[in-house]
Formats: sequence, structure tokens, C-alpha cells
Amino acid sequence: MKKTAADRVERSIMEKIVTDRAERNIMEGTVTGSAALPDSGIDVVIPVYRPDGKLRTLLTRLMRQTRKPDRILIVNTEQELFDESYVEGLDNVTVLHITKDEFDHGGTRHMAAMKLRGTFLLFLTQDAVPADSHLIESLYAAFADEKVCAAYARQLPAKDCSVLERYTRSFNYGEESRIKTQEDLGELGIKTYFCSNVCAMYRRSTYEELGGFVRRAIFNEDMIFAGRLIQSGRAVAYCADAKVVHSHNYSNMQQFRRNFDLGVSQAKHPEIFEGVPSEGEGIRMVRQTAGYLLHSGQPWLLPELVIKSGCKFVGYRLGKAYQKLPRKVILFCTMNRSYWKPDQNDGNRTGID
Repeated sequence: MKKTAADRVERSIMEKIVTDRAERNIMEGTVTGSAALPDSGIDVVIPVYRPDGKLRTLLTRLMRQTRKPDRILIVNTEQELFDESYVEGLDNVTVLHITKDEFDHGGTRHMAAMKLRGTFLLFLTQDAVPADSHLIESLYAAFADEKVCAAYARQLPAKDCSVLERYTRSFNYGEESRIKTQEDLGELGIKTYFCSNVCAMYRRSTYEELGGFVRRAIFNEDMIFAGRLIQSGRAVAYCADAKVVHSHNYSNMQQFRRNFDLGVSQAKHPEIFEGVPSEGEGIRMVRQTAGYLLHSGQPWLLPELVIKSGCKFVGYRLGKAYQKLPRKVILFCTMNRSYWKPDQNDGNRTGID
């Protein structure tokens, strides 16, 4: 994708704002743990906000991996909301504090990546708990294929996961691993670009070569980058043997807003998503879920499936058309209200100002 001079200036400014503040935090002593981040093999980045005890479980299980991480950088939003006991006794863990206004799905992760020197970068969310001790080893193994530059893990449902969400997990994260390239676009459509920073590892050299995650991302920074990887002739690996426990029981309104932001992210990046079929995959999932409910003797869940699927579809379509919507409608629809602050956005928001 050819960038204009304005695009390059904008990108440079946004990166400098986030990075300068983070470096100032280090100088002012708002980093806990070991602040020295030496060259290493596999480094981990975990953005957190209001973390609970699950973060300690995540960190403990990372330390029990057959291939242990060399360095873990936690980027915490709002220092007063972080419990230092979560990282006690973990020498290779660093905590970097930022403010809520500084957080960005793409920019924050990129800033963290640039503070590390691992040959491979593993990104996790605070609620993605390794299911066993082979998570890192299984993801790392995918890079034996030199064409693979990103690998993401299978997400297993938590014990409290609803029936519909449990089936969605199995639909999106099946039992068979797969390496995806441009050649799969005809078969898989939008799913070719699928990758999730809930748990994903990247080859650092290619990450830097392609410029890393977009700096201003409402959502979906992982899929946008995976799309660029695929378009550059590289491959993305889905590793079914690499497993994390991660699921959400979103309400209908939460699904609506999440899919609105998904639609916005795709509308903002036509260089990735334009011309790639996407809605057909959603329809296929609804049909398969309905069949599953009927065959498993749970037809009373069909109305819930229809309503939830409708919320997803309407949210997605409105997000794709966000430029035609007034500000009040956008702020009602979005899950990420801070993204739409006039001083936070990228200026390409017809209909918002």
C-alpha cells in the first residue's frame, strides 16, 4: 500500500506521542519490575486494564511453559488500578503504566513491541489463560516454515461459557491446524486474514518490515496486520495444539457494539478488506449453530441465536457505513468511545465532527 506524506507524518506523530509518554514514565519511576529489556528469543506483551486474579494465573502458567518466555512486558492502563502483588516474585516481568487516554489497541501494542528485542513477539490479553504447558512451544513450532510470520492459538471456552458462545468458539477455533496464504482467499474469504491477539506470536523481522500494527486502531489491529502479511506473500498459521482458555458471554448490545467497531475497522482499511467476502462466513456460522441446536435437543435457544445474530449483523453494517452517521449515533453504537475523541482520531471521520 502506497502511503502519502500526510499518512507518514500522522503515523510518526502518533507513535512519538505514545512512546515519549511511556519513556517518560520509565524516567519518572512508574515502571515496576526490571526495567532493563535485553535481547532475547521470545518476548511477551500483555496489555491490561483493571486486571484481576486471572492475570496472576496467566503469568504463573507462562512460567511453567516447556519453552519459557524470555521477557514479559505488561502495559497497564491507570497505575492506581494495578495490584502489584500480581507480579511479585517474577523477575522477568516488567510493568509499564500508561493512562486511559494513551491506550490504543494497535499503538499501545506496537509501543510495547518496540521496547523489546525478542526474535519473536507473543501478544496475549489479560484473560487468556494457557490451557497447558505447551502453548509457547506449539506456537513457536509453526515458524519452522519460513513463510509463516504469524501464528495464533486455539481459544477454548471457559466453564461459565454459554451454549451459543461455546459453539462459536468451536466454529472459529477448530481442532485442525492450518497455514493460510493468498491462495486460500477463494475458499476461506475473510477468514484467510483471521488472527487474534488474544494469543498470537509474530516473527519480529517481518513485523518491523511491514510497519507493525496500525497506530490508531478502534479494534481488529491483529487482523489488519495479518491481511498485510498475507498480501505480502507470507503465511499465517492457526495452531490448534496451542490452546488458551478464553471466552465472553456478551449481551446482545455488547455484540452489537463490538461488531460496529469491527465494521468501522474494515471500512477504514479498504486496502485490506475491500473485495474480500465476509458476510457469507457469518451466515454459515448461524446456519451451523442452528443445526447444532436442533440436533443437540436445544431448539429453545434458536430465538436467542436469531436475536444475537441480528445484533451482530446490524452493528457490523452500521459500522461499515459509519461515515454517513452523526456523532451521537456513532457514540451510541461504539464499544470504544475514547477512540472518537477529536484529539484521538485520525481526522478521516466524515460524519463525526
